[in-house]
Amino acid sequence: MQWKGRRGSSHVEDRRGMSGGRGLIGGGIGSIVIVLLVTLLGGGNIGDVLSSVTTLGSTSTGNTAYVETEQEKELAAFVSVVLADTEEVWTELFQEKGLDYEEPTLVLYSGSVQSACGTAGSSVGPFYCPGDHKLYIDLSFYDELRQKFQAPGDFAMAYVIAHEVGHHVQTLLKTGEGKGDSSSNAFSVRFELQADYLAGVWAHHAEDMNVLEEGDLEEAIAAASAVGDDTIQKKAQGYAVPESFTHGTSEQRKRWFYKGFQSGTIEGGDTFSANPL
Repeated sequence: MQWKGRRGSSHVEDRRGMSGGRGLIGGGIGSIVIVLLVTLLGGGNIGDVLSSVTTLGSTSTGNTAYVETEQEKELAAFVSVVLADTEEVWTELFQEKGLDYEEPTLVLYSGSVQSACGTAGSSVGPFYCPGDHKLYIDLSFYDELRQKFQAPGDFAMAYVIAHEVGHHVQTLLKTGEGKGDSSSNAFSVRFELQADYLAGVWAHHAEDMNVLEEGDLEEAIAAASAVGDDTIQKKAQGYAVPESFTHGTSEQRKRWFYKGFQSGTIEGGDTFSANPL
């Protein structure tokens, strides 16, 4: 992705080195599974996840001067440019619908962070909190995406940001209201796939802006595939349990992302009515 020298967003809040308050400590196998699933770019049910993990003890209080590595400095600049691009795209698409787009804030943190949805550790992965309209990410996730999920490349990281911004768009448009039991896994899958679709919509317009490079689209599709529930569960335990899926299969995630990329419109992403999904 061509990003160096381009405008970054003014809506980035750097909390790295700051205490996150009370930390999350897993409460057994069930909690481990929950955190594992949310790590896979899950922003839709973050409040539910935080409330289902046992909170014990406290982290150290106060702030520590954060020493930024060169890679982190470059990553921080990169995600700021990606966020700025999402602002431009969604502002225009909302205007076409006669709506105002409220730009979200991206919070950079290290270790743990306090949000309106609760306190989260970096093991939760990137997430969006509808309670404060903020995206949260520990930049160490870039290495996790590359090494653990084998989804390298800057546009794989751009997909992560665009997916979480997709949750913000869902919140503003209230796309999930009246669509069934929001606490069910079936709802969660459709909600997450819609965020993948919206990430694809952004990628469509990023291509129109001539900022995509050769191989970028493939990086995003590979990332979407790598974080499918079936792929993750098979790696973790050797088999998949479809009824426990909360984000969709690898095939579904990359297909809905690509569908959004081809469409470039909000209207084509009604995952709640799609059958089959």
